[in-house]
Amino acid sequence: MKRLIVGLALIGFFAVPGFAQEHSHGEQAADSPKVSAPKVFLDKSPRIVAYQLKRLDNQRLLMVERRTTDLKFAPVYAAILSRVGMSPQFRDEAVKALVKLQESNDVEVLLAAIGELDAEDRDQARAARQLAGMLLRLPVKLLKEQSESLLAELESDEELRRAIGAAGLITAGEENAVLARLDQEPDVQRAMLSAIALLPTVQLRDSLRDDVLAVLEQSRNKRVVRAAITALRFIPADGADTFRRLAIYVSDDGLRDAAVKTLLTISSDQRNPETCDRLVNVLVKYAEDMPPANRTSDNFIDAMQLVDQLMVKLPSGLARQFRDRLSEITVRVIRIRTVEEEMRYDVPYFAVEAGKSVQVILENHDLMPHNLVITTPDSLKEVAMLGLQVGPDKGWNGLPYVPESAKVLHASEMVAPDQQARLTFTAPSQPGEYPYVCTFPQHWYRMYGVMVVVEDLDGWLKDPVEPANPIGSNRSFVQAWTVDDLKTDLDSQLRGRSMDIGKRLFAEASCAGCHKMAGEGGVIGPELTGILERWKGDKVGVLREVLEPSHKVDAKYVMQRILTVDGRTVTGVLVEENDDVVKLLTNPESQEPTVVPQDDIEAMVPSSVSMMPKALMDQYTKDEIFELLAYLLKE
Repeated sequence: MKRLIVGLALIGFFAVPGFAQEHSHGEQAADSPKVSAPKVFLDKSPRIVAYQLKRLDNQRLLMVERRTTDLKFAPVYAAILSRVGMSPQFRDEAVKALVKLQESNDVEVLLAAIGELDAEDRDQARAARQLAGMLLRLPVKLLKEQSESLLAELESDEELRRAIGAAGLITAGEENAVLARLDQEPDVQRAMLSAIALLPTVQLRDSLRDDVLAVLEQSRNKRVVRAAITALRFIPADGADTFRRLAIYVSDDGLRDAAVKTLLTISSDQRNPETCDRLVNVLVKYAEDMPPANRTSDNFIDAMQLVDQLMVKLPSGLARQFRDRLSEITVRVIRIRTVEEEMRYDVPYFAVEAGKSVQVILENHDLMPHNLVITTPDSLKEVAMLGLQVGPDKGWNGLPYVPESAKVLHASEMVAPDQQARLTFTAPSQPGEYPYVCTFPQHWYRMYGVMVVVEDLDGWLKDPVEPANPIGSNRSFVQAWTVDDLKTDLDSQLRGRSMDIGKRLFAEASCAGCHKMAGEGGVIGPELTGILERWKGDKVGVLREVLEPSHKVDAKYVMQRILTVDGRTVTGVLVEENDDVVKLLTNPESQEPTVVPQDDIEAMVPSSVSMMPKALMDQYTKDEIFELLAYLLKE
């Protein structure tokens, strides 16, 4: 079957720290597979030019000649800007080029690109939101100057475009133009409410709380009310009041799901005990009335997650009564999600009662596959190392990367992007701290947590004790660092640093597992010795690679995801491609590439996201980041 090549932002399956090297205009790395530059005739009609460019995959599109000196190159830049899966460096370049070629401005260029995308297509809608993020990060002054263009978007037939236009106006300080439409027809109201989730700052979202509440109280249209409830999910201000207001909607069949999702985002300290008591009564009765066949739906699980959290606010005896009622109809569910591009689970630990049934759901919202393996106490690293030896072959219960070991208690399959797996089991009878981990090679460094088995679950939930870190790390979140947080002090703060401290941090942050520095370290990622010279003295550029690894992606490290005609997924670095086969290196420890016949390939999807997870530095102080940078940038 002839395969389709499409672009998609997909994080590298290696997912180990790696610094992308500068790779401008899509040129190939010296030792990457050779791809011939395409021949595109830009002097043809716009329709023919668009057809030629559309047929190119992302790699070949970036090889098309492009210059900012002739308007005929504008279609190339426009294709790059709106292409699904294109990395930020090329989108930034395309915007600047189109502004120059068309004598336009960033706002109009980005709005035009968004208008070319189909919001009904999931991948294109994702790309539209990425472009919206670029739009909303533009200077407020420019957004304000282009308010007429943003106003025009409010008249679009597409809800997403209306929402983006509204978000741009609010960000520009022209929120009155948006608020004036909150009393119009329901479709317009929903678009205005959808804009709140796009706003770039908490302060902006919080400032609209009263307006959202007014819609919530006054509208008689359930779809509008549902949109208002959803908007409140992104407005953290006065969570206690939001909790009280939304509790009444949990009894409404048409609004329950939206209300539950928003209530789940409100912290425990803002949940009033009396309201919790009423909600637990409603939700337990809802569960008992639910037909058994519907008790596995995502919405039902959301409701059970909420009632489980709310019972913490009840007296232990009463909580036990409700828990016993629920145990008659359903098992206790723990939902664990992967965090996109960060190679971690969103739940660092959870508690279960010894000897009781439990179901763990792994939802993969990352753009790469992961698994979840529960081990005996103090066995995380050993199981991970044994899983490395098993590799993609069949191990425990026929699962890849899971070793045949008594120290493996339960394990999921490798869960593909946007899929989930469920593990239903009886908790161990012996209380203790049981780690869980992703056993794909090298993931265990960051992707782990702890299942705490206790004698009295409700008693523990009343006074939870955080378990010990299963790999011995004593680090916790410091700050979500950005380039702007550090670049101003870069020169002054790099002076007088200790190379010994920098080298230690290089190892502690797992950089040395993948990169060589001064002849020491791994070989998975690029060599870092002399990186400042390669970056031509651009210290801010190197800092950006540390904090925003997907801003520039070296073609040498681009990942490919193959979808086969029989439904399998194979992901890895492209080693070779010819008319007969595609060869991928599927994990960092592979000795030989995985060979996939061309006839078996339905689609091959390239990545624009770095192998290096983002947020690696969020557990380090500013001072430590400068120590690491000084070590990297040493002459």
